[in-house]
Amino acid sequence: TLGTQTDYRDGEAQTDPYSPEYVVPSGSVPELLTLATLTWGRGLPAGLAEVEMIERAREKRAWEATLPAMDSASNTKKRRKMMEDMERKEWAFREQEIEKLQEVRLEVLKKMLWRQVENQNELVAMRLDAHWQNHQKAKEEKIKKIQSDCALMLRKLTAKRKNVMGKLERRDIIKEYTDFASQPYAPLSRIGYFPDNHSEHYVVKNFYLNTFAGLCELEASLPESVTQIKIKAPKPKQTVTKTGYVKRSARLEVALGQVHQ
Repeated sequence: TLGTQTDYRDGEAQTDPYSPEYVVPSGSVPELLTLATLTWGRGLPAGLAEVEMIERAREKRAWEATLPAMDSASNTKKRRKMMEDMERKEWAFREQEIEKLQEVRLEVLKKMLWRQVENQNELVAMRLDAHWQNHQKAKEEKIKKIQSDCALMLRKLTAKRKNVMGKLERRDIIKEYTDFASQPYAPLSRIGYFPDNHSEHYVVKNFYLNTFAGLCELEASLPESVTQIKIKAPKPKQTVTKTGYVKRSARLEVALGQVHQ
């Protein structure tokens, strides 16, 4: 219909061009019939090669018209010589065509080989790059490990060299309390301190919560609004308007109640 649009162009669905039937009058040889072997997609539309073929066919027909008749021995000999010369020209032309075709094939083969070499080079470069990246990552990880081990060993040597002679040092209380990783803030259990043994010191002891007299005193100090709760009954919703109509929300609640039941 008019409203339908196809997914393809008309040119994609077009068949070969129509060739009508023809009738050749007796005694006439149209030149157009020499192109009957050409079809759409195979020689049509005509290109440079087809034009050259048409020109050669015209030259050959003109040459055939100049051939002498075979009515005498001299004419027959002359006709044979002309035909041999034309045959040599045809063989030379065919050799040229074969050489051109071989050159085209050679160029295509060269392009394919160059493309194959380029692809192989790209693949080799990608592999080398990946191999180099892996070596770089391993190298960086090794360097980081060496640097961390070096820093650790330097810290250990620095700690050992603080008191090389084993002299007794006085306690620096200010330095200990400025360092939150020192013994006053984080004592070690290996020096005889067990924080779980004195856990009862952290228990909250309150007179108002642990004794009955404290609870009574705490209850007496609270206002009546805390101990005696007053509950107000909710007021019923107005389901009827001033004019006497039932509200839409009330009708909806009734319908929902019925559905729920």
